Amino acid sequence: MRTIFKNYRFTIILLAAILAGGAAGLAFGPDAAVVKPFGDLFLNLLFMMIVPLVFFSISSAIANMSGMKRLGKIMGSIFIVFLATAAVAAVIGLIGATIVNPLQNTDISAIKDLMDSADTGNEAAEEVTFLGQLVKTFTVSDFSLLLSRDHMLQLIVFSVLFGIAAAMAGDKGKPVAQFLSSGSAVLMKMVGIIMYYAPIGLGCYFAAVIGELGPQLLEGYVRAFVLYLALAIIYYFGCFTLYAFIAGGKNGVKTFWKNAVTPSVAALATCSSAACIPINLAAVRKMGVPDDIAETIIPLGANTHKDGSVFGGVLKIVFLFALFGKDMTSFSSILSILAVSFLVGAVMGAIPGGGMIGEMLIISVYGFPPEVLPIIAVISTIIDAPATLLNSTGNTVCAMLVTRLVEGKNWLMNTMSLKVNASSAKAKNA
Repeated sequence: MRTIFKNYRFTIILLAAILAGGAAGLAFGPDAAVVKPFGDLFLNLLFMMIVPLVFFSISSAIANMSGMKRLGKIMGSIFIVFLATAAVAAVIGLIGATIVNPLQNTDISAIKDLMDSADTGNEAAEEVTFLGQLVKTFTVSDFSLLLSRDHMLQLIVFSVLFGIAAAMAGDKGKPVAQFLSSGSAVLMKMVGIIMYYAPIGLGCYFAAVIGELGPQLLEGYVRAFVLYLALAIIYYFGCFTLYAFIAGGKNGVKTFWKNAVTPSVAALATCSSAACIPINLAAVRKMGVPDDIAETIIPLGANTHKDGSVFGGVLKIVFLFALFGKDMTSFSSILSILAVSFLVGAVMGAIPGGGMIGEMLIISVYGFPPEVLPIIAVISTIIDAPATLLNSTGNTVCAMLVTRLVEGKNWLMNTMSLKVNASSAKAKNA
């Protein structure tokens, strides 16, 4: 019990601060805005970090791939599996959020000013041709523009290209790759330091938000959590079973669920995909996944493949779209929600509270005002445990899928045969 409390300590403190802030907002109403500067301080510290953090984390991950002893077929299989499972999660999440709107019947008149400020830049974008808008979406005309969080997708493109170039440079690129890796570690440590202030910052900001918007928003959080929990249960038991069947048939399903309990419990207990890496490595080896695949997909997946975070990304985007009265039914809106939620799953930190990075990405891409960050940060806090369950345990079944693509459809039977032969040999020697 003490261990569980220790692992959940930050989440519990954050929830307590948010609840206290919400209670203060309900009690004092608009007067609660007096503590808003303390929340502004937290927001500014985070937004100050986002540009260097995104650059270093993405370019570092790609630049240091050159050191991995991986075949192109294995890396290609990992990419296909990660993309496919994340896409399935995004579609299921969007369908669920469309059926059960978290903010249905919520009065949004209190946030009219925020809505207007979020929509200021959309009219000009509609006057640009599709190809022109596509170019502006992924590129900028000057490097200095990349230093603004208003151009997050363009920064991601630059970071990917920079990482690829560093990897292709060979020995000359190794010092750069090492610098990127060190920079990423330092920035993540800075985020960790800033997060110590999160309970105060979010508590104060939430008090101001609830004081201004009223209690209607609280009902939306309850519906959002119930919706996420339902989707998580469906995905955990339904999709994971389907993935295991695709990977190894009936034996694959039995093998997966036989070894999935420990990683699942660890994910719920730690709320950290990174902390579950050793446990997941042991689990996938018991499932018969080769060492070279296991040692690549589990660490890589902990940082770049998070189906639970994709669910959360969809929920947060839909929450904000409903809050600001934006259209979610158009084809372009659906595609953008799916794409951005996939990016959210890829950039979020593999640590407790790592959802803050994804939330900043959502706000930057869609041009929402920074003031909405605490609103969706609450969603991250309440879904942290089930999201980590999907994020972490999902990597184990993905390891089985990658092995199926690399080793062939009989990989599990071959593994089981080797285990039987090894057991027989031990018995004879005894």
